[in-house]
Amino acid sequence: MRGFDDGQMTGAPARRRPRRLSQLFAQMARDADGPVSLRTIRDALGDRGFAGLLVFFAAINMIPLPPPASAILGLPLVIVSAQMAYGSRRAWLPTFLLSKSISPEQFRKVMDWLIPRIVRLEQVVKPRYWPFWRRQGDRFIGAVSLFLGLVVTLPIPLGNWLPACSTAILGLALSERDGLLLSVGGLVGIAALGVIGAVIGTAGFLTHALFGLF
Repeated sequence: MRGFDDGQMTGAPARRRPRRLSQLFAQMARDADGPVSLRTIRDALGDRGFAGLLVFFAAINMIPLPPPASAILGLPLVIVSAQMAYGSRRAWLPTFLLSKSISPEQFRKVMDWLIPRIVRLEQVVKPRYWPFWRRQGDRFIGAVSLFLGLVVTLPIPLGNWLPACSTAILGLALSERDGLLLSVGGLVGIAALGVIGAVIGTAGFLTHALFGLF
């Protein structure tokens, strides 16, 4: 490099912007030449581990699946969120989860669904109005995501979509330090709890009315 070779520095190098989640996921999809495990995904996310894992696990739970699947797929979301709320610096998952893997074809299919949606959001998000100092944001979002993750695991038909969507938005907001997106994620979370409360209340009312006939 010219300047360094001459023993002169013409200026400090510009700080590189960390790669966005869509770029990290796209790189993983390109590099996948064998089964992709959760350990591989966690390690590839590097310093974006918590935010990336929130987005990944939340996105998986947004795929329509039979109710029992949410209890299983929501477990990693609960584990990761709990560690964030506790203040852990590195995501830990049980060995039996870290060793779980899917074929590269299945992984690319998930990424083909996930990446375009992240890219659309990344076009409008940026670091702004972030209300937290240092790791306070991780703990706050972890606490909120833990509650939403527990809701995701409930056996409510289609009841996991909005909480999972809110968690994915919060994870992306954390990754980009975007306070406006954080607000959007919070509003979606409130809407999710309202919808689920209405569903549970309606089910309880109908059950009471039905048994009241006998």
